[in-house]
Amino acid sequence: MAFTPRGPEASFFDVLDRHRASLLAALRRGGEEPAGGGLRLASSSEVLSSIEKIIQDIVTSLARNEAPAFTIDNRSSWENIKFEDSVGLHMVSHCTTRKIKSDSPKSVKNFALILKIFSMIYKLVQSNTYATKRDIYYTDSQLFGNQTVVDNIINDISCMLKVPRRSLHILSTSKGLIAGDLKYLEEDGTKVNCTRATAVAVPSNIQGIQNLITDAKFLLIVEKDATFQRLLDDNFCNKMSPCIMVTGKGVPDLNTRLLVKKLWDTFHIPVFTLVDADPHGIEIMCIYKYGSMAMSFEAHNLTVPAIRWLGLLPSDIKRLNIPRGTLIPLTKRDQMKLDSILKRPYITCQPFWRKEMEIMADSKMKAEIQALTFLSSDYLSRVYLPNKLKFGGWI
Repeated sequence: MAFTPRGPEASFFDVLDRHRASLLAALRRGGEEPAGGGLRLASSSEVLSSIEKIIQDIVTSLARNEAPAFTIDNRSSWENIKFEDSVGLHMVSHCTTRKIKSDSPKSVKNFALILKIFSMIYKLVQSNTYATKRDIYYTDSQLFGNQTVVDNIINDISCMLKVPRRSLHILSTSKGLIAGDLKYLEEDGTKVNCTRATAVAVPSNIQGIQNLITDAKFLLIVEKDATFQRLLDDNFCNKMSPCIMVTGKGVPDLNTRLLVKKLWDTFHIPVFTLVDADPHGIEIMCIYKYGSMAMSFEAHNLTVPAIRWLGLLPSDIKRLNIPRGTLIPLTKRDQMKLDSILKRPYITCQPFWRKEMEIMADSKMKAEIQALTFLSSDYLSRVYLPNKLKFGGWI
């Protein structure tokens, strides 16, 4: 199949166009926004009032000679997680909670750290300034211990106040990249053109970008940076123009997920994932599509259930006669992850996914996308992806 830098002929996209038409029809039938809404951006005054109420409750408890405690929704229990095909994994309205007590040796430090970060957020919102999670950690790295502690507390506070992280004036440093047929304006007015030869970093303020322009026929989410860079080197975006490529460099950060969601909400073009044929790759795809337990309280703002699995499919390994010597045996941890995914509620509505995972489980082997280089160094960009996109090889 020969390509010119201008991209394939219009007829190449016939199956993609039909797929998009079916997605739009499904949206019209179900309504644009799923029931339940999502976390809305709160005003500064609302955030400040919410924090003041929490602090007032602490003061009231102390005045009564009671030990104050924070009550936090329990996001680590499947009992509190509901699955809807149109939303993904989101928290039930009346879920069980856990208490962070100030008089418990096990939780007193965590109580103090939450209080400290509440204080920092209050100052940020009050002064209309912003900080990254990393900035907060380095204000007292010895006290916090590690970045994960800060990240978890910020998520807990976001869940407690029922507002997205942006409303707390806390930003995440983006690790994702974007390339292809997309132009937009950043919040400060900077014009961004993603059609350049090199990729563009995903913005740190997704809500702030505006005037998005694209003629893309599809969006391809690439699991790994190495594969993303290889596709750039192979000039994939030009050969398959118009299209958009995004990578979260493994498990996606919040900003990459927000960007994918914004692109879907804005353009409603087909979104596909290219991940390794292993449990870790499937997990990453599930995060983009259905979300995660940890961020289930913000699912409506993050998930894109319309995402389809383009590759690498376990069934492709046999179909393409990829030698067993290029495959990798599943580890015990892989098998546990695979078993865990197969038990999740969304697998019941994905019979084709289940079949692919059962193929993997039966073979006890996994494959990286790079296994396709056995066929030829540019097989992924020259043959595999074009054929998948032209003939509808997604599930």
